[in-house]
Amino acid sequence: MAYSVNISVEAPIENQIQEITYDGQEIYQAPLTLSESLSKFAQRIDFSKTSDTEVTVKKEPTETNGDVKPNLEEDSKDSFQSSLWPWDSVRNKLRSAHTEICVLADVLAIAKEKRYMVFDPVPQEQVETKPMVQIYARKKALAGAASVLLTGSERLRNSQNELSNRNRTTPDFHIELLRLRQNWRLKKVSNSIIGDLSYRTAGSKYNQTGMFEVTKAEEDDKPIPSPPQSPLPGAPATPAPKSNSALRVTVPSELQGVAYIEVLCQKDQEDLCSAQINLLGSGPTATNPDIHWQQKLEAAQNVLFCKELFNQLAKEAVQLQAPIPHMVVGNQIMANVLPGIQLIIGLCHSTGTDKKQSNQSPSKIEHDHVLEHSLHQLLREVHHKNTHHPFPHPSSGPLGPSKRRCIAGPNASDRYELLEMSKSQTLLEQIIQQAQHFFMRKRTEYVLDTIAKEVKDPLIVSHWNALNSPTQACVKINIMTHGYDAVCRTSLVVHVGEKSLKCVCRDGRVMHMSYEPQELRDLIFCHINQHQILAVQALAKCMGWQFLANSNHLGIGAVEPLGNASSCILASPIGDRLIAVRCEPQAGVQVSIAQSPRPDFFPGRLVTERKWEHLCSSYRELRLEKMEGRNFLHKMELLMASLSSST
Repeated sequence: MAYSVNISVEAPIENQIQEITYDGQEIYQAPLTLSESLSKFAQRIDFSKTSDTEVTVKKEPTETNGDVKPNLEEDSKDSFQSSLWPWDSVRNKLRSAHTEICVLADVLAIAKEKRYMVFDPVPQEQVETKPMVQIYARKKALAGAASVLLTGSERLRNSQNELSNRNRTTPDFHIELLRLRQNWRLKKVSNSIIGDLSYRTAGSKYNQTGMFEVTKAEEDDKPIPSPPQSPLPGAPATPAPKSNSALRVTVPSELQGVAYIEVLCQKDQEDLCSAQINLLGSGPTATNPDIHWQQKLEAAQNVLFCKELFNQLAKEAVQLQAPIPHMVVGNQIMANVLPGIQLIIGLCHSTGTDKKQSNQSPSKIEHDHVLEHSLHQLLREVHHKNTHHPFPHPSSGPLGPSKRRCIAGPNASDRYELLEMSKSQTLLEQIIQQAQHFFMRKRTEYVLDTIAKEVKDPLIVSHWNALNSPTQACVKINIMTHGYDAVCRTSLVVHVGEKSLKCVCRDGRVMHMSYEPQELRDLIFCHINQHQILAVQALAKCMGWQFLANSNHLGIGAVEPLGNASSCILASPIGDRLIAVRCEPQAGVQVSIAQSPRPDFFPGRLVTERKWEHLCSSYRELRLEKMEGRNFLHKMELLMASLSSST
């Protein structure tokens, strides 16, 4: 279905920039006056078409002689048609003016030749001239011109001396100002140059001003390089020379110093992890007058960015309605991530002048790079979306709805889809979800590493996917026995989310678990028991033994506190030996054997036939820890081989 969208295109209000001087002044192109606009439109007139429109009178013959005259009169009235061109009157006036100018030019040409006309000048009264007054006037004019020339030459001499005496490492003022303008926004206000550090062009709603002033450094401020002296033995090292710069940048006091965002996660008043965002690093502070203007402006913009980020998070913390309300106290934001775990986001700003603030140092605990990078990129992503709107969009004027909402009508979207389009996550919600996923991933790693240390047989190998999203991770768990990995291997995949875990088992079952780590631990132990039973069955097939019975949920024996016991029964190739294997989550693996015929069978009056002696005898439990073998499957292989050879 085709549809049309009305788009309004407006001309820009500001005039075009004609020239930008070295001192940052912008020279705009002046708008056209009425006379210039008229001349511009008059240039579009085609004067080549000078022939007048001819009026033709058409006559139509009539059958009757009496109706000839009325028809002629009506045809003559209709035949006269007025010109529909709006510039017809203007062209006629310009043509008449051109004719008059041509006549005037001919008159002047005749007058200059003096053949037909003579123009005598009008006599004027003679002015009395005073020679001394003329001399003083000429002397004064020459003195003014000489002063102008002397002033210009003095300025040229001073600039030449400045260039000759200046250090080679110090760039020119105008060149350095040009470099400053290439990287930062500047504008000239009265006689000073003002710059802007804020993110208002990216749609920022933070009210903090980011203005800074740029002036030319005086001669006293510029350091004079001195030849380096050879240091004496044992003498302290001399400080590095100051950086030479022809510019002096003045930053407001509220943007000076170093600022960073500190993210701290606590559980029962114990620090679990901490993340610091310090875009400036451990460089010099912005209050040091010796640092370069580029470093000073980067430090000031870092402070502005951190303040804007914290201000946005504080607004969202107050507006969000959480089950446990978020708290904003001073320069700290406290939010609950999981039960018993709090996320604390703090703004730290040190100016270097206050001793208490200067003593603030980041936490010594190793911080997490993922949280540091994510919180830094969230606000950058908002600024990027504000400046990069999807096409098509109008060149000026307010932006309308998104592309999905524009085509919601033709696509027959319902109310639920429209509500989903209007939903968006705030910065605080995104960082809380990432923190929740961070803890779920840490807990999953801890559970898998703990089980791998506790259980030596079988081996548990975890493969984490390197390509993950900030709120979704995936780990593949392989359970196998060393040396028998080709015989049997149990695999399962665990998807780590924000507050839950999803496990895809080997047989295709999908199991959902909460954020409690004990549930994952119980699931891994159950899969370990199933792996032992399946591995024994696969080994029995390789050894030629027969598989008689199998049960994953054995109902015989003591009730297990965790999960259910699994068992299987194996028979020798000729059926005279039986092996029963029982796996329990807590007790481990138990192996029992039986033989046939029974050695304790004695025929009597009731049982006289000898066929009943082929029933297996009672099972006797083996002590696996006393048997030889590297692992459980190796011991079972030796046991099957010995029982087969003894027959």
